[in-house]
Amino acid sequence: MFRKLLLAVTIFFITIAAKADDQKVISKVQKVIVFLNGAQVTRTAMVNVNTGTSILVFENISPGIDVQSIQVHANGGFTILSVKHEMNFLNEQVKQKHLEDLRAQQKAIRDKITLKSNFLSIYAEESNMLVKNQVVSGQNTGLDIIKLKQALDFQTERLADIRKKEQAVNDEIEVLNTELLKYNQQIADIMKGSSTATSNILVTVSSKAALETEFTLNYVVHNASWFPTYDIRAKNVNSPISISYKANVSQQSGEDWKNIKLTLSTGNPTVSGSKPELNPYYLNFGMYYSAPAGSVTSVSGKLIGGDDGQPIIGATVKVKGTSIGAVTDVNGNYSVQLPRNAQALQFSYIGYVGKVLPITSELINVRLEPSVSSLNEVVVTGYATQRKSDATGSVASLDVGTPGSSNTVYIRGISSENLLQGQAAGVALTTIPIGVDQTENQTNIEFNIANPYSVPSDGKQYTVEINQLDINASYQYVVAPKLSTDVFLTAKLTDWNKYNFLSGEANLFFEGTFIGKSLIDVHATIDTLNLSLGTDKNIVVSRTSLKDLTERQSLGSNKKETRDWQIEIKNRKNQPVSLLVEDQVPVSQNSSIDVETQELSGGQLDKTTGKVIWSLPLKAQDDKKIELKYQVKYPKNQSVIIQ
Repeated sequence: MFRKLLLAVTIFFITIAAKADDQKVISKVQKVIVFLNGAQVTRTAMVNVNTGTSILVFENISPGIDVQSIQVHANGGFTILSVKHEMNFLNEQVKQKHLEDLRAQQKAIRDKITLKSNFLSIYAEESNMLVKNQVVSGQNTGLDIIKLKQALDFQTERLADIRKKEQAVNDEIEVLNTELLKYNQQIADIMKGSSTATSNILVTVSSKAALETEFTLNYVVHNASWFPTYDIRAKNVNSPISISYKANVSQQSGEDWKNIKLTLSTGNPTVSGSKPELNPYYLNFGMYYSAPAGSVTSVSGKLIGGDDGQPIIGATVKVKGTSIGAVTDVNGNYSVQLPRNAQALQFSYIGYVGKVLPITSELINVRLEPSVSSLNEVVVTGYATQRKSDATGSVASLDVGTPGSSNTVYIRGISSENLLQGQAAGVALTTIPIGVDQTENQTNIEFNIANPYSVPSDGKQYTVEINQLDINASYQYVVAPKLSTDVFLTAKLTDWNKYNFLSGEANLFFEGTFIGKSLIDVHATIDTLNLSLGTDKNIVVSRTSLKDLTERQSLGSNKKETRDWQIEIKNRKNQPVSLLVEDQVPVSQNSSIDVETQELSGGQLDKTTGKVIWSLPLKAQDDKKIELKYQVKYPKNQSVIIQ
């Protein structure tokens, strides 16, 4: 027994001695490299290293770090023995204690509201009793008139007194509800944020002498990302293209990045670095190839909260596996352009559980569920009810709030005054000045932002301007009347690879007017980047079938069908344009089906694809007609659908 006691005391004093050697270190974030998914954080701190073995505790580190990515560097005559990571839940405990105090005060207010509501019930019962007695007294014809008058006066006086008390209680309940709303909002604001837990990095060092040196810590966090967007402006078809290259940066790592050196990298550490391996490709009878479904070029929709059905403002919508993304507007609406082979969309917003949905149509409405319990309460306000705040601590969109003025409408905490100023939740509208150096590494490109920048850990999008470019372009009007008679203005950019663009959405402006959205898709090996600048209604195109010249003949064992199309173009512009017209003739995949091209009006035919191209110079107010005629011959006993 004595030995056990002695051992326990020895361990206790050893622990005390070990704790005494722990040295807490305050470090500061100096630099952050934000990847398409994830970020590498660099911290520095000046440390006084004591003689002997000591443990340096670097506090207030993000709780969501990749432990395997921790690197510690320092110069001096000492040895780093070990590096360890541990969670620190003390701040989380402080948060929970704060929440418990707030909920206790919240409950006290609710109890007061319940008590006041009970008084309203008592007054209502008394009023009903007085009214019933009044009716009975009026039916009793044998009652003395004087006594009846006295009874009526008493009832009137008492009912008036009850109404005054009810009004006073309702006023008190209204005040209590206002106070309760503040507590609801405060609790919701604390709960919707990320965990206040932090982590520590423990560095054990051994030094023969006391010294001072600078320690540098590097580690990777996962809850950070950026995606590009573009503003493309064309003054006219004789001017260069102006491209504003922007990054939308957000993070929820649990640590705020204040006045740090920011670098944006095209790397993505979440993507596997392993080379894929080819498996054997077997053929057998009965196997078939399923062609992909029809492509969807853009998706739009609306994001609402599953707790209240209200629009979610500032939510992030990304095409999974790409750098293409968008942000919902003040009505919760979004629209995102899709690259080829896009499979799914990712939806995320702070305080809500994210979703990944397959792309099945051009309209996808999404309902996100809150990640914390909703605070929608129903409280008594006299004889009516009033809905309280949602999980984000804001007033429902149809309520009229008192802050600012009686006409201020709040949508998820955003007032109409702020909406007019463009201040939407989840969207940081400030941008930093242009000042970017590009570094081309072996596997990625880095954009080094010149000015210090701050990115809080709030999950909101912060816009960083990467570059502003003026690029010479060749403009071309293009139409495919078989699909659509709309004429699109396109711009061709050569040598675009040297600008290090990523795939992303582009806002299009032509002649000073916003004309819509397009997509920069860089997954191509060609040196020319084609941009669509929207439609031009001043060039009119029609495609009609010349029915009198369309024939169907039966000759022997074969049928012959002829199709004759006339394409008419009218340039209503006061300037000449160059128009590229695209159409097609069918391509046979069976030796029994023969396709004969009879008229192309000078068009160029690609026999492999059947595509026919006409390059037409059009003068101002000019019009032209071109003809496309072909004949298809096939066996009489077969059915062939010919357009």
